[in-house]
Amino acid sequence: QVQLVESGGGLVQAGGSLRLSCAASGSIFSINAMGWYRQAPGKQRELVAAITSGGSTNYADSVKGRFTISRDNAKNTVYLQMNSLKTKGTAIYYCNGYLVATTWDEPVAYWGQGTQVTVST
Repeated sequence: QVQLVESGGGLVQAGGSLRLSCAASGSIFSINAMGWYRQAPGKQRELVAAITSGGSTNYADSVKGRFTISRDNAKNTVYLQMNSLKTKGTAIYYCNGYLVATTWDEPVAYWGQGTQVTVST
């Protein structure tokens, strides 16, 4: 059974930093793109950052220059380093990954359970 498990959320003051981790486990042949999304109360889920299996990255304009996404393919883990956090960054952060179970399978999207990030004034 494949699953994504996030960790690293919590409470931080504005201007502070947090590092989120997301580890994929289970029967995994390979992992294609992975990403981080967030959903603030009353708002739609939005893409924060994404990274391909080759390391190409993409960021939401609101986090460019402050957040960094990276991955460790050997550990099936993706990270999100968040610096200079702002109060509007308060949200549940979800990990997403396109995982391939066997050589003949197509990639399937999986989601983590989410981790709360709260940025206080």
